[in-house]
Amino acid sequence: MAAIVLSKENFEAEVLNSDIPVLVDFSASWCGPCQMLAPIIEEIADEAGDFKVGKVETSEEMDLAIEYRVSSIPCLVVFKGGKEVKRSVGAIPKQAILELMK
Repeated sequence: MAAIVLSKENFEAEVLNSDIPVLVDFSASWCGPCQMLAPIIEEIADEAGDFKVGKVETSEEMDLAIEYRVSSIPCLVVFKGGKEVKRSVGAIPKQAILELMK
């Protein structure tokens, strides 16, 4: 399944009320490291079975970025049961992202 495009309108339903863990990628189209990470995030989204992946375009969804204290991108945040449980800032390898989901 492809990564879900997240916005203020669907964030609660897709992330906070999800019955499975969610990896949220806060990024921006103009960000070099974000673009390097994008294909890895899509690959993980396609392979994910026990969690889902969402993407927040921070330049379009500033309110979400502010609400979740995203000051540097790319920022990966793991939500379980509607709460943030892990966070990683910066481009990291695929295996490190998968480790976040454990």
